[in-house]
Amino acid sequence: MIVRVARGMDLAGFLDLAGQVEQWFGPMVDDPGFRRAVEDHIGRGAALVVDAPAGDRLLGGLLFGSEPPLHHVHWLVVSEEARGLGVGRALMAEALGRFAAGGGTVEVVTFGADHPGAEAGGARLFYESLGFTPGEPAPAGPEGGSRQVYRRAVG
Repeated sequence: MIVRVARGMDLAGFLDLAGQVEQWFGPMVDDPGFRRAVEDHIGRGAALVVDAPAGDRLLGGLLFGSEPPLHHVHWLVVSEEARGLGVGRALMAEALGRFAAGGGTVEVVTFGADHPGAEAGGARLFYESLGFTPGEPAPAGPEGGSRQVYRRAVG
């Protein structure tokens, strides 16, 4: 599995991935702010992707931000077909090595314990398996669901 830096042509793939998780995150595909965020991350070289073996779609994507010593996973999604196959782990490993190698703390805001996506999507267990620990509650998501900060020290 190859993780690579996203290019402008990957925007459509990011939007396809977003469409697969809108039930948990609220509308994104038609949200100009989401589109701008993806374009901005791609333009700064802060977006990573994994292509399907045929190269015709994305299996996963990640948007990252760094202001050392604090780093942020802004968005991570794995396609329905590739969940459980290591795509998310590969994206996180590349992001931490590429963007947070100097050390610090990595934060991600994920579903609160009572959010339906917490169990169905496996996000909380995924981050915990990577050494992240739960922190304080975060503001609710656009769909009204609960959120929680997770953190991990790196370096």
